[in-house]
Amino acid sequence: MKVDFTRWLPAIAKDSYRKTALSVVGVAALGGLALAPTATAAPVTSGPHQGAVAAIDLATGKAATSAQQEDQPVESGLTTGSATGKPPAGKPSRAELIPHGIEGAQSRIPLDDAQLDNARAIVDAAKKTGVGDRGAVIGVATSLQESKLYNLGHLGAYNDHDSQGLFQQRPSSGWGTPEQITDPEYSATAFFSALKNVGGWQDLPLTAAAQTVQVSAFPYAYAQWEEQAADIVQQLW
Repeated sequence: MKVDFTRWLPAIAKDSYRKTALSVVGVAALGGLALAPTATAAPVTSGPHQGAVAAIDLATGKAATSAQQEDQPVESGLTTGSATGKPPAGKPSRAELIPHGIEGAQSRIPLDDAQLDNARAIVDAAKKTGVGDRGAVIGVATSLQESKLYNLGHLGAYNDHDSQGLFQQRPSSGWGTPEQITDPEYSATAFFSALKNVGGWQDLPLTAAAQTVQVSAFPYAYAQWEEQAADIVQQLW
């Protein structure tokens, strides 16, 4: 059955550098809002707009509930080997990826090629900026929460201010131009540059490190993606 997405997806922009920005009308930012790199933490508020979940699910063809997604293996060739304690040769161990243990119930989603490309861009930026595999886990988990690893463009009427991209960064708060923050390499590098300015970020729980950079209205939501993020980083490192 053909589904009409025209009221959700008025435009999809692509370029030659494997960068895709989705422009979605009627979508709220999922799970958080990224403010300036030096801002302080915001209080917890209400949950995400229900239209956000519906629109992203329609746009991506994913309608699984959180309960259905838990314990689901990563798709597109990625396996969940970090839980065994014996990483593949040359890959970081689970202790390196999750040094403080996971916090709370974990969520998991299947990944398509676009999401995997974006995850690779984040991992590559982690290597280049020197934050290492632990930094990569924080970055991937943050993007899983903010955009489900999709490089989202402006979300139309329900956009959270001017938040865009993998990390829902805001041009008006100094993160860069819309073109820059919808470039996966630029946005990931900007995120890690801000993370490196957080004193002792390596010793913080993932959600605290991510929240200090992102200043989300949902500061504890990042923790639920730590395990899947670790699996992704272990396979792509």
